[in-house]
Amino acid sequence: MSSVSDRMRGRVLASAPGDGPRLTLDGLERGQRARVVGYGEEVEPSAARRLFDLGLVPGIEVTMVRRAPLRDPVIFRVGDYEIALRRAQSRGIHVESVQ
Repeated sequence: MSSVSDRMRGRVLASAPGDGPRLTLDGLERGQRARVVGYGEEVEPSAARRLFDLGLVPGIEVTMVRRAPLRDPVIFRVGDYEIALRRAQSRGIHVESVQ
C-alpha cells in the first residue's frame, strides 16, 4: 500500500514530460491565487505529510499574501487562515494558476 506522500507525488508526476516549467508556490506574486496540484520529489515524505496536515492538500486554493523583508518566509492564505513557509519549502509545492 502506498503512503499519502507517494500518492501526492504521483499526482504531480502523472503529467507528460515537456509540459513546460512547473509553477510552484515560490513563484507566486503578491495577491496571486493558485490551486495545489501536489508535491515535488524533493519534498521529504515526512515534510509532505506535515504540509498535508497543515491543509496544503491537492485541490486547495492558496493566495500569496506577502513576503518578509528579505523575501523569506512567505505568507500564504489557505482557506480561512494564514501560513508562513520558507522559500525552500514552497519550491516543492506544485500549483496551477487560478484566474
